[in-house]
Amino acid sequence: MSESLPFYNISESNLQIDDVIDRIKRFIEKDPCSRYVLSIGTDSQVHQEETRFITAVHLHRVGKGAWGCLRNYTMKRPIRSVREKISIETSLSQVVAYLFTTTYLMEIMDLLIPFADDGADLTLEVHLDIGKKGVTKDLINEMTGRITSMGLEAKIKPDSYAAFSYANRFTK
Repeated sequence: MSESLPFYNISESNLQIDDVIDRIKRFIEKDPCSRYVLSIGTDSQVHQEETRFITAVHLHRVGKGAWGCLRNYTMKRPIRSVREKISIETSLSQVVAYLFTTTYLMEIMDLLIPFADDGADLTLEVHLDIGKKGVTKDLINEMTGRITSMGLEAKIKPDSYAAFSYANRFTK
């Protein structure tokens, strides 16, 4: 689960984390008075000989659009255990969230702080592909606990769109 895995989106490929931060900052600079939600979430799909994981970074300018990118990680075996799959998804999201919280979050916040009185705000969320229905309901406390122990907000279905919607589209 290397920090050097590249990110991509429909218009760019081979983005390193510094490039992602640059794109996020440019997106915010276009409208620094807005409220933003930065969501990180991972989804996976088991294929015949491998399991493909996609981690999404989604910056939502609330009510006014979004910017996002993705990161692939592949395990060379099919993972059949739901607990193992969800645990790896959570770990991959934690790796990316850790990059933001330790290095880049203050840089992003510095763009918004001068506009706080005008409504500027940023929330960082980790979106988990689990919910109160189905086989993942027994994993909620464990996986959300891993995120909240980092000091971050964990979202589950139906509020975890970065994982179950955005990342999911690219796991097929």
